[in-house]
Amino acid sequence: MFDLGWTELLIIGVVALIVVGPKDLPVLFRNAGRWVGKARGMAREFSRAMNDAADESGMSDVAKTFKTATNPLGSALDGVKDAARDLTSGLDPTKFDPDSETGKLAKERAADAKKIQAATARAAADRKAREAEEARSKADEAEAALNDPAPDAAQNPESKT
Repeated sequence: MFDLGWTELLIIGVVALIVVGPKDLPVLFRNAGRWVGKARGMAREFSRAMNDAADESGMSDVAKTFKTATNPLGSALDGVKDAARDLTSGLDPTKFDPDSETGKLAKERAADAKKIQAATARAAADRKAREAEEARSKADEAEAALNDPAPDAAQNPESKT
């Protein structure tokens, strides 16, 4: 509030100790604290009364309009967010009249989405099974190679020289 640092407060305290004396200093600080508390309470009450008066007179709507006018990019992004929220909620077929064209289209899209998810899951499972089978055959080949003692030496006797 007054932008006082620790050094200024220390100087004020020392001067108060010299002027008032050590006996009456706690009473002085207590009274000063009460006065500061009352001043803060009155300021808070005044601020709240002004905000309430502004809300009742419609100034908050005007202030909101000015904020959107001074920040058109933020206003546009808010509009885009609202539109995106409306679109994503539009994917839910229960939000539309089932007999309307939009409701029928939403049901078709939901069914198509489920089919695509099922087909993708099936393709992923098939790919994993195929990869597992390939890995199993490579492991079998590696084990067979370990069990067969030096097939090159037995087939090619000239290489021992």
